[in-house]
Amino acid sequence: MSTSNAALAKRWFDEVWNQRRDATVHELLAVGCDGHMEGGDVRNPSEFLAARAALLSTFPDLKVKVEDTVAEGDRVAVRWSASGTHRGGDLGFPANGRKADFRGISWIRFSDGKIVEGWDSWNLGRLLEELRAASAALSASSPAAL
Repeated sequence: MSTSNAALAKRWFDEVWNQRRDATVHELLAVGCDGHMEGGDVRNPSEFLAARAALLSTFPDLKVKVEDTVAEGDRVAVRWSASGTHRGGDLGFPANGRKADFRGISWIRFSDGKIVEGWDSWNLGRLLEELRAASAALSASSPAAL
């Protein structure tokens, strides 16, 4: 079971994040799931899709790469890296066009081939600080700011 759960976790990252397949979210994420994301918690596929849409509006070219997985029983730990260009202003400050790279770890629990619990951990605070500083520097250097 561990091997198939690791394959499902890899499929999740590829199809949900890189291919943007909404159908995979509905197929693999249980209604009534317990998902803990950096931006808040989700309890069903619709809430997850809304959270993903917010991130993708900020980083429309976001790509996620699975670096490693460890599976045991119904649990899979995934170490991943992501990159995208800051094109959207949904973070409370203007987009700066800067490429952002970040890494994280997701801990996923499966039941009957579906994700029932998940925890994402990555340094969103550091990413926001870097993007905010780059946006401020861009605004300060633009002729309109003078």
